[in-house]
Amino acid sequence: MIGMLALLLLFYNIIRQAVTLIAVENTVDPATLADRPLEELSEEELAAILSEHVTANRMRVLILKDVVGADQKEWAALNQQSLENVLESGLYPEELADLPFKDLELEQIVSILQNGLSRDGLQRAVIDEVVQPVVTESWTLNEALLNRDEIDKIIDEKHPNAEVSWKVWVNLDFLTTPMHSRPELSGLRTAVFGSLWMMLVTVAFAFPIGIGAAIYLEEYAADNWLNRIIQLNISNLAGVPSIIYGILGLAVFVRFLDEITSGKIFGLVENEATVSGRTILSAGLTMALLILPIIIISAQEAIKAVSPSLKEAAYGMGATKLQMIRTVILPNALPGILTGTILAISRAFGETAPLVVVGSITRITVDPEGPFSRFTAIPIQIYSWTSQPQDEFRSIAAAAIIVLLIILLSFNATAIILRNRFSRRW
Repeated sequence: MIGMLALLLLFYNIIRQAVTLIAVENTVDPATLADRPLEELSEEELAAILSEHVTANRMRVLILKDVVGADQKEWAALNQQSLENVLESGLYPEELADLPFKDLELEQIVSILQNGLSRDGLQRAVIDEVVQPVVTESWTLNEALLNRDEIDKIIDEKHPNAEVSWKVWVNLDFLTTPMHSRPELSGLRTAVFGSLWMMLVTVAFAFPIGIGAAIYLEEYAADNWLNRIIQLNISNLAGVPSIIYGILGLAVFVRFLDEITSGKIFGLVENEATVSGRTILSAGLTMALLILPIIIISAQEAIKAVSPSLKEAAYGMGATKLQMIRTVILPNALPGILTGTILAISRAFGETAPLVVVGSITRITVDPEGPFSRFTAIPIQIYSWTSQPQDEFRSIAAAAIIVLLIILLSFNATAIILRNRFSRRW
């Protein structure tokens, strides 16, 4: 009962910060940009506003980001290429096909933006780059509901030009937007991809090794002092604090095996001066060590639960030991094995301490593309945002916590569904 009450209080505290009342002020008043509201302006008028208030270099970035859809790490290379290699035909005059992208004049840039973006896209660019709305103050859900009159007075005194509205920080844009220095523009996409890549590496190493070790210990290992010591150590390792695994991962995977975990040995590092083992592969291997004892123990328990009569029947039919394991042990132990594995993955998904030690990055806007990429993860972003002084960062941290809880609950629900399905089958 006490535990349930504590969970409800925790969930309430998260919700009240994930839904807030915000006061938004514009850096530039939209009324000063034109004689009509932005919604009524044509594409030509919106493009003219951009050309007047935004530098040519920044508009090149807008083309690469919003028109081409290139990642930030590709911008430098694309900036040196000709227009025909960067843009689709029709966005620029044919006589400019051989012109390097970096040599575009302001009028040419404006024309490409106008051709490449829809009217709504141009309006969003004007709002983000020129108007620049900023959250000047925010109040949590309970503060806004209980002290609304006092909040209105504060807004009238300090922010008379602010637009006040409710903000639900958990939304689709939050999941599809990369990191940003401004909390209202920041998202969780990079961290979600980093966590998924890390779990892919973790499962790829921990699952086959864990199941193989459990089968060996239960079906092949003799009952002698050496195997008893191994079994005791596996049980002890399941209770070791996760920070210890982080230190081990730092020493072995990040430092000692850095040429492998960085991809240098495979020729995947462009600049050897920046070689670092602080990659997804190092984090995934560290997490694999963390959950390996849990997978082994849960698989052993599942194997032990298989009725001895089924094994004896298989031997009576002339099956070899390997055939008995493949056709009797594994099918009947599969529900328990899957449940234990998914719960172990849930633990790894929510771990923070090992990632801090291994070297996860807190400010990165480039999505990871493989196991040798630098990365961040959802728990690391939550840790980073909660340490920021602005209240808005705590709101997006609460939103990230909700996303993490949903993912973990999905893992647990999947474990239950798979267990029930295979239990009925076998």
